[in-house]
Amino acid sequence: MEDVTATLSKPALKIGPYEVDPPVVLAPMAGITNVAFRRLCREYGAGLYVCEMITARAVVERHPGTMHMMAFDQGEYPRSMQLYGVDPKTMREAVKIIVGEGLADHIDSNFGCPVAKVTRKGGGAALPYKRKLFAQIVRASVEAAEAAGVPFTVKFRIGIDDDHHTFLDAGRIAEAEGAAAVSLHARTAAQRYSGKADWSAIARLKEAVQTIPVLGNGDIFTADDALRMVAETGCDGVVVGRGCLGRPWLFGELEAAFAGRPIPEGPSLGEVAQVLRRHAELLVQHDGHDKAMRDLRKHMAWYFMGFPVGSELRRRFAMVSSMDELDELIAQLDHAAPFPADALGPRGRQGSPGKVTLPHGWLDNPDDDLVPEAEDMHSGG
Repeated sequence: MEDVTATLSKPALKIGPYEVDPPVVLAPMAGITNVAFRRLCREYGAGLYVCEMITARAVVERHPGTMHMMAFDQGEYPRSMQLYGVDPKTMREAVKIIVGEGLADHIDSNFGCPVAKVTRKGGGAALPYKRKLFAQIVRASVEAAEAAGVPFTVKFRIGIDDDHHTFLDAGRIAEAEGAAAVSLHARTAAQRYSGKADWSAIARLKEAVQTIPVLGNGDIFTADDALRMVAETGCDGVVVGRGCLGRPWLFGELEAAFAGRPIPEGPSLGEVAQVLRRHAELLVQHDGHDKAMRDLRKHMAWYFMGFPVGSELRRRFAMVSSMDELDELIAQLDHAAPFPADALGPRGRQGSPGKVTLPHGWLDNPDDDLVPEAEDMHSGG
């Protein structure tokens, strides 16, 4: 561990008017960070918990499914939402709706998605390459949010690939256009979620961006990882994504670590089962029974990672269809099984690196400001 004393003595993270203590942000993840999962995480520790990513065009068009995704828990504050868009006018209008109707207290923006159906249309991690367009989107969004005192922040990746890094320009542009903070996922779009995050890029961004907080994202799977990232890079806070999949108690561990307290021991399998059941209850409250059961299935492998759960029982958990069945399966677990040490590593999708799909001629001129053709969206990171 590097100089943890310095890590713990850093000034509190401030994003606009909000103090984020501990300096920990839950990254928005599609199909994961809905109101149920955020509440579960918040029950373990403080921080900033970001809603599933919302498409700006869907806000403007008031798509019913999108409005449902924009739900927040009664005690959730500040209410944090991430927007995706490729058109300054649409982003401005979406932000105006959100702040005008009091739908969120903080708005983040996604310029990090590496998925082909997004980058092939110039969105996500492809967009910061177009510096003028990127600046226009940030400026329009900041102006729309400013009137209501809502901070607007920006998340991006190192760049498109190793030959096209954009993060330093993106950080400086976001700072100049009034963003309240920037977050860097320290991978290129070509890496997707594979390989190791290059934390040295976070340190370089921290040197380049002088007046607003810089947050680091990538390969934080334990509380020690978070302290080490802050110590090694000087970043002002950390963004946690895949590391909390099936481990919402990670936020309690992070809170203890940043406060200088001992990190709690990992839960037994019986305690994990209680968390899983709580997750199911919260999902049912938000989405109704049938949708909640379908949604819960994808979390099973993450909750049971490394635990001695037989293949047949795992299969049945992955196909669970009712709360009664869930209780029956939970009763069959070895509740005394301790938390396995090998469950602390990477989790969630990793995939393999590959060529980034871009619009024809996208790399020809980084200074044109043509708006990409559409706003199809998925989630990002």
